[in-house]
Amino acid sequence: MWGIVPAAGRGSRIQPLAFSKELLPVGSRLDHGIERPCAVSEYLVERMIRGGAEKICFVISPGKSDIMEYYGAGYRGVTVAYVVQPQASGLCDAIFRASPLVQPDEPVVVGLPDTIWFPEDGLAALPRDRLAFLLFPVERPELFDAVVLDEAGMVREIQVKRPGAASHWIWGAFTMPGRVLHDLDALWVARGRSDEYIGTLVNAYIAAGGEACGVPAGRSYVDVGTLNGYRSAIGLLSEADSTGPLAGGLHVELGWPAGSAIHFIEAGKRE
Repeated sequence: MWGIVPAAGRGSRIQPLAFSKELLPVGSRLDHGIERPCAVSEYLVERMIRGGAEKICFVISPGKSDIMEYYGAGYRGVTVAYVVQPQASGLCDAIFRASPLVQPDEPVVVGLPDTIWFPEDGLAALPRDRLAFLLFPVERPELFDAVVLDEAGMVREIQVKRPGAASHWIWGAFTMPGRVLHDLDALWVARGRSDEYIGTLVNAYIAAGGEACGVPAGRSYVDVGTLNGYRSAIGLLSEADSTGPLAGGLHVELGWPAGSAIHFIEAGKRE
């Protein structure tokens, strides 16, 4: 399974920072018995690994080499690769930069690296044979992508940052077979690459006969991309922290020593 981490955004909501927002320290963890700060993106990577990811692809902008320096070629025995998004052109463009790496029969998980959510094993609730969204309840769905389901749990519509959203459930991560990733990529190209958000593209995919399901298995979700979200994340982790710096503690290998080579792909302008 590939885990795709779109990390090319500028992070304008929480600037100024002297480093990539995906490396913002949030909470702490144990590394070889030593407590150290934990980068916010590690929470997503950990959840992807728990969900079955064996390879992680960070989609980064040209100025985000600090993410490469932080994760190196591997994390906890999982290969880490990098693809460049030359310009910040939206979430769809970022995700599909990684599609050449994915075989049709390989499962894929996509998540946002400036979010923290529980339960940690939430991805286990998603089926792997179709496009499936892990859903979380929030008080202000108009700030996110609200997912409207039918009685059978199939996605009827994704309402992208819409005032008066019809659902309080938003997506926090999603999985799909590689063939569906390629189908979405092809549809995006056919639509003139006009979709910035994945929600509008999925709506078109469903209208064209595609299927997606939503699984409301999420318990809590925080967007750490704002100062208020950062404070909320600290509170959320404090609630979850029952036995150590991070519940149970974690033993992690990071940086260049974790792998023998960096996997780096220059993704130029797509034709």
